[in-house]
Amino acid sequence: MTTPILYIVVPCYNEEEVLPETSKRLLEKLTSLIGRGRVRDESRILFVNDGSRDRTWEMISELAGSDVHFGGVKLSRNRGHQNALLAGLMTAKGNCDCCISMDADLQDDIEAVEGMLDRYMEGCDVVYGVRSSRETDTAFKRGTAQGYYKLMKAMGVDLVYNHADYRLLSDRALESLSGYREVNLFLRGIIPLVGYQSAEVTYERAERFAGESKYPLKKMLALAFDGITSFSVKPIRWVTLLGAVILCLSMLAALTGVITALVGRSVINWTLTSVWMMGGVQLLSLGIIGEYVGKIYTEVKDRPRFIIETVKLDTGRTE
Repeated sequence: MTTPILYIVVPCYNEEEVLPETSKRLLEKLTSLIGRGRVRDESRILFVNDGSRDRTWEMISELAGSDVHFGGVKLSRNRGHQNALLAGLMTAKGNCDCCISMDADLQDDIEAVEGMLDRYMEGCDVVYGVRSSRETDTAFKRGTAQGYYKLMKAMGVDLVYNHADYRLLSDRALESLSGYREVNLFLRGIIPLVGYQSAEVTYERAERFAGESKYPLKKMLALAFDGITSFSVKPIRWVTLLGAVILCLSMLAALTGVITALVGRSVINWTLTSVWMMGGVQLLSLGIIGEYVGKIYTEVKDRPRFIIETVKLDTGRTE
């Protein structure tokens, strides 16, 4: 296999505090890879500005003007991490042999890039960056994350345990990914569906060195729920099962009431409790079904997942 062109795609949202250090470390790594002949000089670091409200895009523009190895993509408005990441991947598609995505805070270990390239050169089209442990997480975050992966597996969703969005994709995998047209994006669930030969590279996740996390609990819960409703219909089946169980219990309660009335015993009035219970069950069921209907609504409109306003990228190609 010939020396590849590598693109490193980095989604950014209000990252002016971390960009100077992030760009420095990534450029040092890319320059080292080029100097050792591991990747070609046409390799690039591609920052994607996801509608930032600070100086993120100005800084990206300055970087692109100062060194040909930097590039930038500016979305017309904020579209969320997953859409920004996809915009970068689709911009890289056709310009590179392989592409690595990572977050701007560099909590994902840059040194794992070496292992990913090794697996790629061995013939893997997809290489997942997998955390070796969660010792740096709080007990709450560690417990909820592990519970979520187990829940997704129980629902039949093929997720890579302890993997987020740090991964390598070959040009062939990128081309296949472009065929998935979902508006409700959950890339860590879509990528395994692409198939092809894959591998895992483990790394230790570091603390964020500056700025604030762009994934607070609210956004993490929203992403988790998107993953469930985008890849499994089991919640709707559970609603059906719950309805059947409640029907059986109500019939049993009615039968019990008839028997106790016939034998002349007093019957406890469960009317108020049962009404409240059934009201709660119905609202919960409607909510779950409504989530799926809402996703159908957004999908059938087929609106663009992102709109690119500006691209600053010198691919280095002469054709």
